[in-house]
Amino acid sequence: MTIQSFTFNPFGTNCYICHDGGGAVIVDPSSSAQHEHQAVLDYIDREGLTVSELLLTHAHLDHIFGCKAMAEALGVGLRVHRDEKPLLDAAGLQAQMFGVPLDEPPEPSGWLIPGEQVQVGGATWDILFTPGHSPGSVSFYDAAGGYVIAGDVLFAGSIGRTDLMGASLPVLMASIYQQLLPLGDEVRVLPGHGPETTIRRERMSNPFLEEAPA
Repeated sequence: MTIQSFTFNPFGTNCYICHDGGGAVIVDPSSSAQHEHQAVLDYIDREGLTVSELLLTHAHLDHIFGCKAMAEALGVGLRVHRDEKPLLDAAGLQAQMFGVPLDEPPEPSGWLIPGEQVQVGGATWDILFTPGHSPGSVSFYDAAGGYVIAGDVLFAGSIGRTDLMGASLPVLMASIYQQLLPLGDEVRVLPGHGPETTIRRERMSNPFLEEAPA
């Protein structure tokens, strides 16, 4: 599996183009300007990829800027956890709150269901339910590849915000301790913001993980 990351939009959100054997998905299409959209499309063209769908870890504004542009340019649908649908429906309101323009995303073409899997070329991802930062956050875990795309659940040295509507610190911590840390120390964490990290690094040094949840 090849994973190409881009960091886009005023919020510095990571977008991942994941491909294997020519088959590809885009996780969190966060491109917000035409030159950002074009950077994604140029990479796809240069690598000769066929993108099958857009996948959202969650539907906060900064992760969905590019949904409409990518869906139209590539002729693909998007999937998100069903509990994120209210946030997706409120995309325009989210943009108004932050005073930024947004091309509203299309309706989901399907749902991401925890316990099911996503096939990307020859790779298989498990869909993990990791709410807390938002009600329906999911993470994508490739056991064979040894990585998890974690959205805004766990960062290098930090965790996702829980001061947003529908967020919960206890729920987020439960997601980290019950879903992510058990994946094992060697697993790479590809977050929604900031640099890549590992489960070991966060378990040993993340200040938010120093005390186990009650």
